[in-house]
Parts: sequence; structure tokens; C-alpha cells
Amino acid sequence: MIQKYPLEWLDSLISLTLNPAKIYLQDLTREHLQQLTEKAIIETVHIQSELKNQVFSLHKESQIRLLVQKYHSALIILLDTVMAYREDKAFEHSDYSNLAKTLISCLDELLFFIENRFADFLGLEERVPVTYLEVSRKELKIKLDRLQKKLVKDVADPCFTGIVLEQLQRFINSRNNEGVTFRDLLYRRELVHKLDLLGKGDNRTSIYSALNELLIYMNFNSRHYIRYFTRTLADKINTLEDKAERLDSLHFHYKEFRQLQCHQNMILFPQQQGLKTVVGNWFEHEITYLEKTLTLHPDPVRGLKKVMTPLSVAKKVKVNISTDQIALFLRACDESRLIEARSLSQVFRQIVPHLATPAKTELSYDSVRSKSYNTEERDKEALVLLLQKIITKVKSY
Repeated sequence: MIQKYPLEWLDSLISLTLNPAKIYLQDLTREHLQQLTEKAIIETVHIQSELKNQVFSLHKESQIRLLVQKYHSALIILLDTVMAYREDKAFEHSDYSNLAKTLISCLDELLFFIENRFADFLGLEERVPVTYLEVSRKELKIKLDRLQKKLVKDVADPCFTGIVLEQLQRFINSRNNEGVTFRDLLYRRELVHKLDLLGKGDNRTSIYSALNELLIYMNFNSRHYIRYFTRTLADKINTLEDKAERLDSLHFHYKEFRQLQCHQNMILFPQQQGLKTVVGNWFEHEITYLEKTLTLHPDPVRGLKKVMTPLSVAKKVKVNISTDQIALFLRACDESRLIEARSLSQVFRQIVPHLATPAKTELSYDSVRSKSYNTEERDKEALVLLLQKIITKVKSY
């Protein structure tokens, strides 16, 4: 089946009708130019639909890749052509200039459509043509200027936003046009797009800020950002006086960090290690160091744990659930801020010694606390059923 060439009208308009070397350009009236401007906008939407139809009519990945790359290259050539026309005296007239601007906008929209929808089929390591790179940088600059005010307003730490904005501005203002790949360009475009959406709805899923979550997802492996992230985290944890509490907090932050999503095909600097790898190694080293300092104490007498007089069984509160379920419940209370304490360790230290279960009368707070990090599905389900019973009872009062 012979497929129609979706760019036929646009190609003919740019290559023939608007070519200053041809006679057709001189015959265009203001009314014709206005009609062509309107038609170009409509045609852009039509081309997107046609491209989708052609892609989905193919079954082999190699065929789709070839088709996508052909249209992507053709659009860049047309963009280069229009940009070259603007240097001609004929395009100094406002009507011709406005049509050229519209065409550049339409071509840019089509390129963005392909790069956004079919990025996996493009040669991401190929060099971006100079003209297209210039247009893309101007577009990014406009968006970033608007975005900068929003980020400075919404994010409390100017140092944080400065790291992100400086990285984007360096790319936009760079005069290096030779070594920029499509991967480099598409990453910056996607980052600016995601930053623009930041704050539109509550997207937070962890203890980390929405901006941190986004940069981790985007694999923003800038050394400046990684240093900022780890230093800020270390400063926060070091405010805790007790080393056991610091270790607890470090474990908790590491767990939350590991659960954050990270896009596998995106990275700011492909030649460097990914952000999750570098920060994950930092967590591992910090945890190992703290664990060693807990087992080594300069004064062996002061380093011994204080022997606490245990409560008698009669004075304890019997809880009819397992120790694993107690651990899960107390951790949930702490993280949901139902119980407020300096750390999770303090919650267990103050509450667990006063409890007993049907199976055990003496509970070690340290042992129960460690179980809160290794929960099983059956304990989760049992605790959820118990909480539902409590809800039903409360509603009955």
C-alpha cells in the first residue's frame, strides 16, 4: 500500500512557493499570505495525525525507526530552509516575516511532537543541526525566563534553584554547537517542561521535596546537586544528638530514597555515574561508618548500655498482636505524625518496654524497632483488619 506523504503541502510551500529564487513569491498578495499562515497552522495538526497513523500501521521496529528518522530529518531540512529565507530582503516585509515566523513555530511544534512521542526511535547520539539547535535554545530561553520567577518564589533555598537554573542557562548560552546531541537537547526540554508542571497538584510521595523528587526522577547527576543533596541531608541528620537516632534516621531516609522512581533512559551527563548509584553509595558508606562508631566507644565503662530496671508484668499493657505488628504500627504512627518524637528510635524506646504480648512478656525496644524495617504482607493485612475493627467500633459510639 502506497502511503501519502504528509509533508507534501508544507514541503511545496517552503521549497517552491516561498523560495526567493522562484517567481511564485512575487505573485503572493497580503490576502494570500494570510491564508497560507492560517493553512500552515491547520496543516500542522493534520500532519501529526497522519504521522501517528503511519507509525501505527507498521509492525516492525526497524520500519518505524526508519520512518520516524526520515520525517525528523525532513522537518529539520525545512526548518533550515525557512531560517535561510529570512536573510533575504523579500522577507524584511512584515507579511512575509510573519509567515516565516509561523512556519518556524509549526515546524518546531512538529519536531517536538516527534521527539516527545517517538524519542525511542530517534538516533539520540546524533549531533543536532546548528540551525535547529539555535531555534531550540531560543525557545528554551523564553520558557526558562518565565520559569525562573516561579522557582525562586516557590523554592525556599535559592542555592537549590541556582544549581538547576545555572545548569540550564549554561546549555542555553553555550556557543558550542558541534558536540550537542539530540539526547542533550531532549533532556533539557523535558526538564524545563517538568519544572513548569511542578506544584500543579500534590505529586509528593516521600519525605523529600517535590523538586528533589523531580531531579532524582530525571537522573540529574550534576556533581553540584549531589553535593548539595548529601550535605543538606547530613546537616539534618547531625542535628540528632544520639548516634542510634542518627542511624535510624539515615536508614529511614535511605529507604525513602530507594523507593523514588528514576527514569532509566534519561541522564544529565551520560559519561558520569547515575544519581541513584552515587547517592546510594553515599548512604551505604554513612550507614557503615555510623554502625562502626556505635560498636566502638572510647570509654568502655560509659559505652556499656545502661541496665534499666524492667517493669513487672503486672504493670505492663498486654497487646493482643505480634511484636512484628507492634513494630509496624509504631512506625506508621511516627511517619504519619500521629506520634511526635525526636526520632523513630525514641518512639520505640519510650513505648515498647511498657508492652507485653501473649507470646512474650519482655520486649526489647531495639529488637522491635529493627523489625519495623522488615515487614511481611501477612502482618500488614492483620494490622489493617485490626484498624478496620477499631474504625467500626469508633463509628458505633
